[in-house]
Amino acid sequence: MRLNRRRFLTASCSAVGLAALPRTAFSQQYPARPVRIIVPFAAGGPNDLAARIIAQGLSDQLGKQFYVENIGGAGGNIGAGQAAKAAADGYTIFVASPSYVVNPTLFTSVPYDVQKSFDAVTLVATAPTVLTVHPSVQATTVKELITLIRSSPGKFSYASPGTGTPPHLLGELFRLSLQLDIVHVPFNSGGAAIGATLAGHTPVSFGALPPAIQHVKDGKLRALALTSTTRSQALPEIPSIAEAGYPDIAADIWTALLAPAGTPKELTSLLQREIAKLMAQPDVKDRLASSGYEPVANTPDECAARMAAEYEKWGKVIREAGIKAS
Repeated sequence: MRLNRRRFLTASCSAVGLAALPRTAFSQQYPARPVRIIVPFAAGGPNDLAARIIAQGLSDQLGKQFYVENIGGAGGNIGAGQAAKAAADGYTIFVASPSYVVNPTLFTSVPYDVQKSFDAVTLVATAPTVLTVHPSVQATTVKELITLIRSSPGKFSYASPGTGTPPHLLGELFRLSLQLDIVHVPFNSGGAAIGATLAGHTPVSFGALPPAIQHVKDGKLRALALTSTTRSQALPEIPSIAEAGYPDIAADIWTALLAPAGTPKELTSLLQREIAKLMAQPDVKDRLASSGYEPVANTPDECAARMAAEYEKWGKVIREAGIKAS
């Protein structure tokens, strides 16, 4: 069923009552105490990096501590569930990644409602995944790789960081869209997936850009395309998948900021404005760029529309490929 984007990630009825309160009742002194930022994964990953940049920046800009709390497990579901149950008062915010919109289709059940549990604040930043091959693979373009795979059905395999991860779903979109006979080999991390391709065990890899950048620069991996509509500042010489002639396969990894449903609109608007100010700072842009990220900081409505589109897109891929959470 197609989602109504105007309802996706919108506040519950309780927000109407909150919005009717005087502005001073909930925003004049905000934040009056530390604000928790829940990251639903262990420390050290891309979302954690973005969350720590946000926490430091908002602490400096708003004069109160914003701190990161890592609540990992179940592919991000545990942290998302805890954030969804938090008070809608602006003192808990949630750092979402593609798993947030993927998991409701991938898992039998999740501890949140993807349409009702959160209000969108902003899409903070995006980073493309990258299609790489071992240097022994006789392909220097995406088109040549497709020709190779079609000439040897079942011979080629691709690595991903694990079942249901964005790179895996992108690999399946690649396979389904082009009707290719290529085998998925899941690993337990992006580093392990890249390692398998570096060793030549799994000749093709779809993965996040940050773990692959240095290997591409060193010539240990050949990047055929970034799975985006435009090139990246991190690897400006590598074409986008759209440039390569396959715009329908474009996708990226993203970090978004959400708040429990019913959070006063004045607070989500304030947070969005502060994030936009933060993302415009040259040092923040540089820190993000070093990990392959590019700032976005769009409006709550634009963020909600993106979440709705991603939910539909990846849900279709999961169903067509018959993917189940492992």
